Amino acid sequence: MDEEPPSRLRVEVVTPAEVRAPGLARWLASVAPARVRGVVTVAVVPDGRVRLLNRRYRRKNRATDVLSFPASADWRWRSGSSEERGYLGDVVIAAGMARRQARAAGHSLRTEVRILALHGLLHLLGYDHEHDAGEMARLEARLRTRGGLREGLIERHR
Repeated sequence: MDEEPPSRLRVEVVTPAEVRAPGLARWLASVAPARVRGVVTVAVVPDGRVRLLNRRYRRKNRATDVLSFPASADWRWRSGSSEERGYLGDVVIAAGMARRQARAAGHSLRTEVRILALHGLLHLLGYDHEHDAGEMARLEARLRTRGGLREGLIERHR
């Protein structure tokens, strides 16, 4: 029997013992665009693992803070379809980099992980701030405000 797709976004969080992300799943599901349906995994992993993934899948041999791996390259959430979906994909966050960025920004690791998870989710949904006309930045800003975050990743890198 087929499993019924979720009626809303369901977030599964995987972290190492030394990183705690209390409330991340509930928070991300609450700030996600209302039309989003499906399941996403957010994994917080060592920086070295993210660097390997970045080199393997993006051909960039350097560390990065967050990567997104959509479950299906041909699916576009923004196509206007309200059809419910199953697994959307994975968001992978570099734990050490998140810790350093939180310190530099003057906020908690919890806040930084939320910033990175939201950014990664938007990439899973087909947004690309490097090639759109500010569409992802505008949406991220609205969702950040809804979720109580004062800054986002895109603004930080402008």
